[in-house]
Amino acid sequence: MSSTLPHEVHAPIGGEASRAPHAPHASSPTSGSSFEGTLTGGSHAASDKYLERRAWIGEYFDRTAADGWKALTSDEKVSRVRATVRAGRDTMRHTLLSFLPEDLNGWRVLDAGCGTGMLAVDLAQRGAHVTAVDLSPTLVGYGVDRAKAAGVADRIDFHAGDMLDPAFGGEVDAVVAMDSVIHYDLPHMLEALSALAIRTHGPIVYTVAPWTPILGTLLAIGRLFPTRDRSPRIVPMSERRLRAAIAEAPALASWRSGRTQRVERGFYRSQAYELLPAVGGRTGGASSSATSGAQA
Repeated sequence: MSSTLPHEVHAPIGGEASRAPHAPHASSPTSGSSFEGTLTGGSHAASDKYLERRAWIGEYFDRTAADGWKALTSDEKVSRVRATVRAGRDTMRHTLLSFLPEDLNGWRVLDAGCGTGMLAVDLAQRGAHVTAVDLSPTLVGYGVDRAKAAGVADRIDFHAGDMLDPAFGGEVDAVVAMDSVIHYDLPHMLEALSALAIRTHGPIVYTVAPWTPILGTLLAIGRLFPTRDRSPRIVPMSERRLRAAIAEAPALASWRSGRTQRVERGFYRSQAYELLPAVGGRTGGASSSATSGAQA
C-alpha cells in the first residue's frame, strides 16, 4: 500500500480521491473500515499505538494519495522520480513472487495491504485464491477493476479493512505484505507479523525499509514539516536488528527468518524478507537459505 520514499511519493497528489470507491468483489464480513482506531467487526487484539498509526495511514491513502497511487501503479506517464519508484516496486513485486512457488494452485494467500491489487492479480494468475485487504476502500476499488481487466476476479476476494483481522480469509497458506509494515516501529512490526503468523501455515514474505545514511537524512528533514503536511512516516530497519528481534520474539518462537533481497531503483529503497515456519508448513520458492544483496 505504500512505498519506501519518505516524502516525494507520499506527498499529496490532487487532493482527495475524485470518485467514490467501488464495492469489493466479495461481500466483506464488516461494514467497512474505520479510521478512528477501531474496526467494525474486527476481532484481533492490537495495541492502542498500532490502532492510532493505522488510523493515520488509512486517512492518508484513502483520502489524500489514492489518485497518485492509481497513477503510480498504472502505465500512466509520471515524473522521472516516480518512474524510478514504479520500476523499483515492479522489481520488488517480482522479488516477493520469487520467494513463492510458481504453481500456487490450491494455495490460499493473503495479500496484506493490497493497494491497487497488482500483486493480488499476479498471485491469482499463478493459481492462488487470494484474499486482498487494504485500509483504503478507494484503492480496493481500483484493485477490483484491475482483477476484472485481468480476468481473475473470481480468484480474488477484496476487502476494505485491517490486514490483521482474521475475519478476512481466515487461515491461509501464505502471506505477502509488500510495503505494508514499513510504517510501524519494531515492536508494532513484530506485533503485526505475530498476528499474521498465527493464521498462516507457510511463508510470510514482506518488505522493510532498509536503513541507509541518505534515508536517515531524508527522514530527519521530513520531521521539520508540520505533522498535517507529512505523509505517514516510514521506519528504516537494519537487517541485523530485525533478525535478532524476530529470533527473540516469544510469539514467533516457531518461526525462522529466511531469505532477504534488497531492491534499489533510483528513489526506491526496500528490502524483501521471508519468514518461515521452523518445522513443517508450506515451503516457498527454489531456495529458502538466507541471502542478501542489492539490485541497483
